[in-house]
Amino acid sequence: MRIAFLGLGRMGRILARHILDDGHDLNVWNRTAGAADELGAAGAVVAASAAEAVEGAEVVITALFGPDAVHSVVVEGNLPLAPDAVWLDITTIAPADATAMSRWAADAGVRYVHAPVIGSLAPARNRALGVVIGGEEAAAVDTALPLVRLWADPDRLQRYDDPAKAATGKLVANLALAVGMQGLVEAVTLGGAGGLSPEETLGTLKGTALGMIAGMKGQNVLAGRFEDTQFSADLLAKDARLMVATSPRPLVALTSALAALQRAQDAGLGDHDFSVIATEAH
Repeated sequence: MRIAFLGLGRMGRILARHILDDGHDLNVWNRTAGAADELGAAGAVVAASAAEAVEGAEVVITALFGPDAVHSVVVEGNLPLAPDAVWLDITTIAPADATAMSRWAADAGVRYVHAPVIGSLAPARNRALGVVIGGEEAAAVDTALPLVRLWADPDRLQRYDDPAKAATGKLVANLALAVGMQGLVEAVTLGGAGGLSPEETLGTLKGTALGMIAGMKGQNVLAGRFEDTQFSADLLAKDARLMVATSPRPLVALTSALAALQRAQDAGLGDHDFSVIATEAH
C-alpha cells in the first residue's frame, strides 16, 4: 500500500521502519526534519509538509504527541487526505477526542481507525506491542489490521467496534503503568524505612502485584539511572492528565503518580524514562 506516516518520535520511527521493511511505499513527515533522516536513507520519501506526505496515500498514520498535536496537524491543518482513505491514528488521546476525530473524518470523506500501542521501545522493535484497535467501520479496521500486525503481539491485539473504546483501553493500560511505578517507589521507601535495602525490597516483591513493574524497572531503581528512555515521564504525565480529565470520579492513586511525574518535569527530567520518579525513593 501507499502509506503516509506523520510523527517520528522514538516510537514512530520504529513503527515506520517496520512498514518500510514490509515493502510498502512510505512517505514520512515530522515537524523536526532530522528525525526522518534514517528512514529517508532506508528508502522512505521524506516530505516537506504533512500535506505533501499524505498526497495519494491509501492509509495515513498519525503518531503524534497528543490530541492537541493531532488536532493541529490534521483538523486545523485541514489535511487533504484522499477520498475514502483510512486514517489510522495511534496517538494516545482521550475517548472524547477519538469520537471527535471519527466525526471529523466522516465529514471529510475518510475512515477513522484508532489503534494506540501498549508497550515501550524494546517490544516495539521486537514486534511485540499490545494494541487496542477500534473503528466504527469494520472494513476500515480490516484495512488497518495488516499494518498494526507488523508491530503487535497477536495475543495482545484487542479489537473494538468503537474508536473511543480503544482510546479508553490505552488509558487504562497506562494507568496501570503509572500507578504500578508509584507503588514500586513507595515500596522501596517503606522498605528502606524498615531497614531493607532496595535490593531486598525488590526481591520481596517477586510474585506480588508489584512484581511485574519491579521486573521492568527494578534495575533503573537500583542504579539510579533513568536516561535510557523507553517511555518518557513527559508522555506518561500527558496521558495521566487525559485519564484525570476523562474520569468523572477522582483517581486517587493516579493523582499521586501524576504529582510525582510533575515533580520530575519541574526538575527538567521530563525526557527521562518515567521510572525517574524513583529518584524520590533514594
